[in-house]
Amino acid sequence: MKVLDLQCRQGHSFEGWFGSQDDYDAQRARGLVTCPMCHDGEITKLLSAPRLNLGHGTKPAEPATVDAAASPTVETAPADATPVVQMQAALMHMVRHVMANTEDVGKQFAEEARKIHYGEREERNIRGSATREETEALLDEGIEVMPLPGLLKETLQ
Repeated sequence: MKVLDLQCRQGHSFEGWFGSQDDYDAQRARGLVTCPMCHDGEITKLLSAPRLNLGHGTKPAEPATVDAAASPTVETAPADATPVVQMQAALMHMVRHVMANTEDVGKQFAEEARKIHYGEREERNIRGSATREETEALLDEGIEVMPLPGLLKETLQ
């Protein structure tokens, strides 16, 4: 597995995992490598140190857990990171949290939100797509919805 540090022309930095350099080159040539923040397809590789797996055969460390409600900081941004990097890390943390804690109902979002609001379906967190008109109608009915960044429409890289 090859892990590359990548950056789009807007300056958004992100990580990409590929089977090999050839896989990266092939995916990039087909336009499959895009920025998860802005979907820009003009990507450059950044210099990065190699990752060595020297701990095989040992038990991995337990991952750190973060209580998003209790802590305004995000563990993925180093303390000395620039404000832009900190903002990117916070946004990606939020997106991952939403993806992990909601059910994707796709284009049925407005219909499903109404059914939940009026007690026709069990209450749960959902995400999906709705037109501006559908969103405004939901809000007019007193149904709380919140438009989210386009990041949730694509698979996170």
